Amino acid sequence: MKRRLLLVSNSTLHGGGYLEHCQQQIKDFFGHGVKRVLFIPYALHNRDAYAKTARDKFKTLGYEVDSIHEASDPVKAVREAQGIFIGGGNTFRLLKSLYDNSLVSEIKKRVLQDGVPYMGSSAGTNVSTVSIHTTNDMPIVYPPSFAALGLVPFNINPHYLDPDPHSRHMGETREQRITQFHEEPDTPPVLGLREGSLLLVEGNRATLLGTCKARLFTRGNPTTEYETGSDLSFLLTDRQ
Repeated sequence: MKRRLLLVSNSTLHGGGYLEHCQQQIKDFFGHGVKRVLFIPYALHNRDAYAKTARDKFKTLGYEVDSIHEASDPVKAVREAQGIFIGGGNTFRLLKSLYDNSLVSEIKKRVLQDGVPYMGSSAGTNVSTVSIHTTNDMPIVYPPSFAALGLVPFNINPHYLDPDPHSRHMGETREQRITQFHEEPDTPPVLGLREGSLLLVEGNRATLLGTCKARLFTRGNPTTEYETGSDLSFLLTDRQ
């Protein structure tokens, strides 16, 4: 399989600017072979401003950015893309727009069959997985399906938060919500990516990058913690 994915938990880390915490990984990922990156800003309402933010950042890294919302033919833009970056925002809005523009199957084909590098951040990471069932976002719009791009055979929960033992908040924790997801049958593993963590997928190899551990939830099994640098390739086999 030709897939190459860089799946980022968050676009901005405390104390830094947009994508600053992962800019070296971005340069390593797209390398010198990619000159222009197709940006998909569908997760935010103000797509012009979002595209400018992405353009400004990627220019400092040596890449030009074409925003798909400016293209007269979004499908053609995907078919001609050298690299794809889907940014964060509201996951429901993003997935609905991907379906509305007939891009789900096109992106999947370009990434899995043609080997076009795919970068996602937050919502862009959510839609790279089996489904958006484990997003943290509110369903402000309704996509025709919760099924996502399926570039990997598991789900991810970006911005994963650990329970705060000193908090007086009595609502559900992120861990409890993911556990509820796994109460349903035939649900895939969920990788909780904390702020500052990334997953690099190259073919059938997956490696945890970034500054902190990730937490893996698998239906019917205890949760597991993985250190930065861990080989998570076992997640790429069809359903654990």
